[in-house]
Amino acid sequence: MTSATENTVKIGHLINGEIKDASEYRSHIDPGKLSDVVASVAVGTADDAEQAIQAAHKAYLSWRKTEPKARVEMMLKAGEILGECAEDLAPLLVREHGGVLWEAQADFALGKGVLQHTASLAEAFLEPVNIDDDQCTIRVEKQPRGVVAAIVPWNMPVVLTMMKLAPALATGNTLVLKPSPFASAALTIALQRIAAVFPPGVINVVHGDIEVGETLTTHPLVRKVGFTGGTATARAVMKSAAGSIKNLTLELGGNDPAIVLDDADIDKTLDRMLSGIFTRSGQICFAVKRIYVPRAMHDQFVDALCNRVSEFVVGHGLSEGVNFGPLATEAQYQNVRKLIDIAKASDAQVVELGRMADGVDKSDGYYMLPHVVIGASHTDQVSCCEQFGPVIPVIAYDDEEQVIEWANDSEYGLGSSVWTSDSERGFQIASRIEAGSTFINSHSFDSLDLRMPFGGIKLSGIGREFGEAGMAEYVEEHAIRLLK
Repeated sequence: MTSATENTVKIGHLINGEIKDASEYRSHIDPGKLSDVVASVAVGTADDAEQAIQAAHKAYLSWRKTEPKARVEMMLKAGEILGECAEDLAPLLVREHGGVLWEAQADFALGKGVLQHTASLAEAFLEPVNIDDDQCTIRVEKQPRGVVAAIVPWNMPVVLTMMKLAPALATGNTLVLKPSPFASAALTIALQRIAAVFPPGVINVVHGDIEVGETLTTHPLVRKVGFTGGTATARAVMKSAAGSIKNLTLELGGNDPAIVLDDADIDKTLDRMLSGIFTRSGQICFAVKRIYVPRAMHDQFVDALCNRVSEFVVGHGLSEGVNFGPLATEAQYQNVRKLIDIAKASDAQVVELGRMADGVDKSDGYYMLPHVVIGASHTDQVSCCEQFGPVIPVIAYDDEEQVIEWANDSEYGLGSSVWTSDSERGFQIASRIEAGSTFINSHSFDSLDLRMPFGGIKLSGIGREFGEAGMAEYVEEHAIRLLK
C-alpha cells in the first residue's frame, strides 16, 4: 500500500511565470520503494497546453528582440542556479526515477554545462554572414522560429531539457516543456527557479499525457518540436507535426555496438566500458547495448567481464555503495524480464550476477540484477533490440569485415565505440560505422563533449544537439540580397 509522506511534493504547471493548480493530480511512486509516494503531479489538459502556448507566443514577440548579449547574461545566471539545484533536488530525482545519487548529480551538472556552453557560443553564432562583391551584397541572418515545444523522457530529464531549452532561448525562441510523468518533480522545481531569471512566459511547463502532447505538436503557433524518447512515440510526433509542417529534432533510441579489436587490453577496456553498460541500470539511449569480441579473445573477455559484474551491488539509489538502482517503471521491468526469458529459451547462456544491497526488499521495487548473455548470435532479439536494462550480450566475430557489417546491420544508429591500442586503426574502423557518434576507447557520459554534435541516424533520430549544430536547429536562415 502506498501513502503520501512529509517528503511528498505537489507539482503544478508553470505558465507565464506562475504556478498553476490542476483539477487532477497523479501520485508518482518511488520505483525503489513502492510504498512511498514521491510527488503529486498535475495532469494537464489541452486547455492548459493552450494557455502555455499563448503565454509563450506573447513572450516571444518581445524576447526575440532582446539583444543576444542580454539573453546570454540571463542564461549564465540560470546555469549557476541550475548547478545549485543539485544539492536539494538530486535526492528527489533519485526517488523519482530510480537512479543513484551520483547519476542525478551528474544530470544537473551536465545541464548546467549545456546552458553555459551554449551561452558562450550564442553571440558569435547569431552574427549575420555578409558577402559582398561587384555584383551584389548578400546578408544571411539567423532568426528564431517562434514557440518551441520540448518533450523529454525520465532517464536524464535535466540535461535532456537543457539540450532543448538552451539553444531555443539563446536564439530568441520561447519554450513550452512537457516533462515525463515519471520524472516531473525535481525538473519542474528547477525550472521554476531558473524561469524567474527570464521574462514571464519565456519558460513554461505543462504536465500531462497524450492530450497535452498532441496539443503541443499540432498547435499552429508551435513552430519547432524538440523530442527525446522512443521511436514509436516519435512517429506519432512526426504525424502530428506534419499538419503545420513544424521543424523537428528527434533524439531517439539506440542499439549501440561496442567493437573490441584484437589488440585491445581487456582490463583497460573494461575499466572504461562497464560504466557505459550499466549506468542508470542500462537505461541510457547511447549505452553499450551489444559487445563484439574477436572469437580468439571471447572466453577471456567474458570471464573478465563476469568477474567484474559479479561484484556489482544493486539497491536504492540513495543507499551508499550501490552501483545502480531499480528500473524506472513497471512496464520497463516487465519488458526486460520478457527479453531475458526469450534469451534463456535460445541457445545462449544467460548469467545473472551481482547481489542485492543488504536490507533491500527486492519485491518493494523494480530491482533487477545485471545479466550477461554469452553465446548470443548477432540476430538474436537480445542483440538486435534496445534492451534498456541491465542486460548485455557478448558476441564473437571472426574478422573486421564481419564485425563492421554486423555493427551496421541495425535499424538504429545513435552511438558506437571501438576499443583498440592503435588509435589510427581505431579511427579507420570508426569511419566505417553508421552512427551519429563513434567513440574510441570510451562509451559513457565521459565520451560526450559539448563541442561534438550529438544525435542519431536511421531510426535513432533527426537533427543534432549541442553547440552550434544544436543552435542551428532552432533558427531560420533569412537570406537578403541587394543587386548593385
